[in-house]
Amino acid sequence: MTAPSRAATRTAHDTASRGRHRRGFWVVVGAFAVLMAFTTLPTPLYPLYQQRDGFPTFVITLIFAAYGIGVMAGLYLAGHVSDYLGRRPVLLAATAVELVSAVMFVLLQDTASLLVARFLCGLGIGAVTATATAHLAELHAVGRPDSDGRFASVVAGAVNTGGLALGPLVAGLLTQFLPHPLTVPYAVWVVLLVVAFGALLLAPETVERPASRPTYRPQRVSVEPEARPHFSAAAVAAAAAFSVLGVFTSLTASFVGGTLHLHSRLLTGSIVFGVIGASTLSQVVLGSRDVPQRLRAGMAAMSVGLVLVAVGAWTTSLPVFAAAGVIAGAGVGLVFNVAITTAATVSSPEHRGETLAGMFLAAYAGITVPVVAAGVAVTFFSAPSVLVVFAGIVLVAVLISTTRLLARSSAEG
Repeated sequence: MTAPSRAATRTAHDTASRGRHRRGFWVVVGAFAVLMAFTTLPTPLYPLYQQRDGFPTFVITLIFAAYGIGVMAGLYLAGHVSDYLGRRPVLLAATAVELVSAVMFVLLQDTASLLVARFLCGLGIGAVTATATAHLAELHAVGRPDSDGRFASVVAGAVNTGGLALGPLVAGLLTQFLPHPLTVPYAVWVVLLVVAFGALLLAPETVERPASRPTYRPQRVSVEPEARPHFSAAAVAAAAAFSVLGVFTSLTASFVGGTLHLHSRLLTGSIVFGVIGASTLSQVVLGSRDVPQRLRAGMAAMSVGLVLVAVGAWTTSLPVFAAAGVIAGAGVGLVFNVAITTAATVSSPEHRGETLAGMFLAAYAGITVPVVAAGVAVTFFSAPSVLVVFAGIVLVAVLISTTRLLARSSAEG
């Protein structure tokens, strides 16, 4: 073969490879969205489970906490293994775990199975989040080598939280107008997860496996001593932000149905969609601003939103409660965005993965522990009273942690 022929063959091969990686990028986007939406699918359905099984509201928060514990376990045990096993095998395995969870929701009709299914759902997502984000960045880098990485980062963030937002809305739509509300949404997702699994088989692998596989160990979590003061403020901010998402996701259905006596699953799903959707939108719109601007906007939005949560709960006003969720959700997105940025910048490159793992674990502890505490409190006190106290505690945590982060940003500026 002549030199020009070899060059032409190489060019054709490179063009075909870039095309496969560009298509693979959107395949992973679609699968990632399906997986994330599945995690919030039960949100408007909790009152139906409560009615079916006769458990108190506290159990709803335990079911939600089972998911958070699963996510933390998945992050700790498998969030890093795609670095040497490959992105596609880990995504396929996680999708299979989500499929098992969906089948359990369809076939099993008891509270214990519900807890196990939610734990499995979290376990799979713990492995998915970092893996899918890295896979998208790598696919984009190969498919569009002349583009910077910001597009892939924005898409990954939007799909992550956007998928979470879609789950309750779709579940509300499916169960508001179709029969068998505790079966139909999961049956639909069984089909979608099977399609996602098949589509992922076609996505290009982006990790070259080492000749000898490293010895397995769980994800190391560590923070360097000099980074700990800044990390602790960011971790508290992330935990406080995620606790808002956790309480809205787990208790909105109980508040809307039990306190306001509005038994519309579409309404519940729409409120939660607004909260998480606002978190996504704020990051897309303001994500390119500098850290102090994002932090001030996030602190202001969360503060106003939490005050309105207390007002809406105390006055049992649906419009105020819904508006509070959207405003607080917008703040959550920005505060968490800054927390992740802080964790990445205060750590050295060789410890960055370990520090980010610690930040995600702090965030999911925030989505688990306060939610369980709120669930216990609802057993003894009215939901409006619990929401007022919760809003006050989180507001204090947000103000203290974000003020410390702002002071760091000002000192460095």
